[in-house]
Order: sequence, then structure tokens, then C-alpha cells
Amino acid sequence: MIRLKLTLAYDGTNFKGWQLQKDDPTIQGALEAAVARIIGVQARVQGAGRTDTGVHALGQVAHVDIPDHKLSSVPWQRALNCLLPDSVSVLAVEPVSRDFHARFGAVSKTYAYTLWTTRAFVHPQRRKYVWNCGPLDLAAMDAAAPHFLGTHDFKSFMNTGTPVRHTVRTVTRLERCPGLTEHEVVWRIEADGFLKQMVRNVMGLLVEVGRGKADPASVRTILEGKDRTLAPATAPARGLCLERVVYGDGDERGPEDDPGD
Repeated sequence: MIRLKLTLAYDGTNFKGWQLQKDDPTIQGALEAAVARIIGVQARVQGAGRTDTGVHALGQVAHVDIPDHKLSSVPWQRALNCLLPDSVSVLAVEPVSRDFHARFGAVSKTYAYTLWTTRAFVHPQRRKYVWNCGPLDLAAMDAAAPHFLGTHDFKSFMNTGTPVRHTVRTVTRLERCPGLTEHEVVWRIEADGFLKQMVRNVMGLLVEVGRGKADPASVRTILEGKDRTLAPATAPARGLCLERVVYGDGDERGPEDDPGD
């Protein structure tokens, strides 16, 4: 068997997330169906992050094992893209060592969350990819962001639903960036792993700060409280996008219980 590393982009609007479900469309399900059409048997596709319902990706990574004789006889990128829905694209296919694991080998992931900051309108071509939250105090949000950096227990920012061994994660980046249009603001967050809906819960608090409903210093208080009820509601899925997954060398591994977002 040969292991293939797949780099993927998708519009998650019409999918019930990454993880395979019996009766609902998922990214993993679409990929496994496409691979089965090509090799004639079922094969499990493992993803770097189990993105939630409605979450998008520009740089999701997955792996799948195929019979070695199928490596050179199939134009894998073209074949997969012919069989996948238009909302899912394989950006690259690469043979890798059998030691490579898309999920457990990841040492960091970067998500982007996009906010729409005017109530006057939402551009129709951006509606599926932004949270229309209205005007925000960006300076206050900038003041709150550094409190998330470093190694913390993020239990207050984890929704229930996926058992984990521990809730400590290290955030190495959380910064505000320009969006595609003048009314968009993008927040990028990079960490060694993410708890269930952690990014969306971080954004929920940042937006509350931007609306003047929470103080920037409240971030540290909520982190130290280790209680989900202390943090605001979860931000909508449509604003979230998995942008990048980074892999280390040798035995370097990310949190094995990381359920993604």
C-alpha cells in the first residue's frame, strides 16, 4: 500500500462538517466515495482537523492508503476532482511515508475568521463566508487579543461533544488582518491544536469586546475560570476557514485528541 497526502479546499456550506455521518453529506464521505470509485474498495481518509458543519477550508490536509499499483496508473488529482462535488477541490496529491499521519502529525494549524462590519449591506458573494456582526471597536479587540497568546487551559472556550484528555493548548498567533473588501476584518489564529469550536468561541468573546459588552482584560479572567458558561455564545460557522496545517519532522506530534473546529 502507498500513502497519499491530499491538500484540500472546500466550501463547507452544504456539508455537515468533515467527519463521516450515516445520512448526511460530509467532506470525508465525499472523499471516501471518490477514492472507492477509483480503487474499487473502501478506504478510510483521515483528515488533519474535523471541521464543523458549515466551516470552510483553504488548506485542509488528509491522507489515504491506496494499492501501490494504482499510484502511477491513475492521475490522482484530476481523477478525484472529476468525482468530487464542485464545492470540494484537491489542490495537491503527494506520495508520503507510511509514518505520515494527517491528524496526529500536525504540529500547528491556522484558522481565519472573517467579520463583516457594516449593517448597511452584505456583499452577496461574501455572505456565505462572513459573520455580519456590524461595527466594532477594533482597538479594543486588538487590546484583548494578546491575552489569548501562550499556553493556557482553554476549557472555557470548548463546547461539549468530543471527549479530550486535556484542554491545554498553546496559541502562537492571533492577529487582525485586512479582508477581501473594505468592510471585512480577518482574524488569524495559530495554535498547536484546537478544542471543539474553540476558534468560534474565541471570536465570540472578541466580538463582544468589539461591541463594548466585555472588557479586554476579561479574557484572562475567563481563561482562568475554566468554565464554558463564563464566555459568550459561539460565533457562526460560516465565518471560519481552516487555512494551513504544518507538519514537523521525526517524532514531533500535535495533540492526539484535537477534534478541530
